[in-house]
Amino acid sequence: MVEQSVITVSQLNRYIKAIVEENTVLNNVFVIGEISNFKNHYSSGHYYMTLKDENAAVNAVIYRANAQKIRYDLYDGLNVLVRGRISLYEKTGQYQIIINDIQPQGIGELALAFEQLKQKLNAKGMFNQSHKKPIPEYPMRIGVVTSATGAAVRDITNILSRRFPIAEMILCPVEVQGINAAPSIEKAIKEFNRQNAADVLIVGRGGGSIEDLWAFNEERVAIAVYESEIPVISAVGHETDFTICDFVADVRAETPSAAAELCVPDKENELKNIFALKNNAERYLKYKLDSEKRLLSEIYEKDILDSFFDTYNTIRMFLDLKTDEINDAYNSYLNSKKNELSTILKKLEALNPISVINRGFAYVQKDGKLIKKVSDVTSGDLIKLTVSDGTIDCEVK
Repeated sequence: MVEQSVITVSQLNRYIKAIVEENTVLNNVFVIGEISNFKNHYSSGHYYMTLKDENAAVNAVIYRANAQKIRYDLYDGLNVLVRGRISLYEKTGQYQIIINDIQPQGIGELALAFEQLKQKLNAKGMFNQSHKKPIPEYPMRIGVVTSATGAAVRDITNILSRRFPIAEMILCPVEVQGINAAPSIEKAIKEFNRQNAADVLIVGRGGGSIEDLWAFNEERVAIAVYESEIPVISAVGHETDFTICDFVADVRAETPSAAAELCVPDKENELKNIFALKNNAERYLKYKLDSEKRLLSEIYEKDILDSFFDTYNTIRMFLDLKTDEINDAYNSYLNSKKNELSTILKKLEALNPISVINRGFAYVQKDGKLIKKVSDVTSGDLIKLTVSDGTIDCEVK
């Protein structure tokens, strides 16, 4: 009997793992399957799942570095094509696919990400018409968020200067393509709002592929547009291009040139309107003036003024007459009251004790009391007589 070496389970799994990972075929495999048991391990950032078909299943993992590159959400039931390498998880002895790249089947990666984000933001009400702000009729500061070197900024500049040259265009140059584009656009929109630097914003770029326009499909850009206090016109790509930014913005323009035309009035049309208003005003004033002239002529012809002055003088005479009557009545009433007052004063004067004394009479007092009868005194009483010019002390005999 040949003697066999004894190994541990760990050694066995490690040995098999080495064989699997050394196989060049298994180091780069493409597998189609349906995702199930999907789990986003938030603490590590890894994605764990099972890939299955009708007859079999295999565990799979996407490490954090590759998971961060995925632009759409993975979920159970999604059919995918994955590229990766086969490895063995030593702890359980199960083999698994370590996924380096994953693509949805039947729909492109970016198209799926676009639809997922569109549904998500729509569910939050970010596309609601009630949130849309009106574009100012005569904006004097137009903020532009786009590339400083692209055709879009040239088209916008030319149209704004031609249509409404009194307005100021404020360009905030940004990257519109690549990994830094979305943060750059988001920052520009927020800075315009922080400084209240514009009356309206044009956010966009010229046409391109879905990959070229992808920055305008990023959630961070959509939120910046939605939260902008300044009205936003989205001007991304060509007429047939739609981005998430278009749905969130207050107004969607088919192209950057169309955005510039929507943003400001046309000076030629405004001048025509002004001249039309001027002519209408002049015609109206002439009509009113002619109408008033005709009315004055009719007044003079019908002697209406003479009749008016006759009526005025008649009323004036009537008022003068009534004024005299009122004055006479008032004076008569006043004299009557004066006579009544004089009579009352004479009566009061007649009853005044001083007046009686002045006529030769006197009044007698004893101990400060008035003597009215002989019986009020006796012989020897001291009494006082008051006459017109003083008092006399007397003794009763």
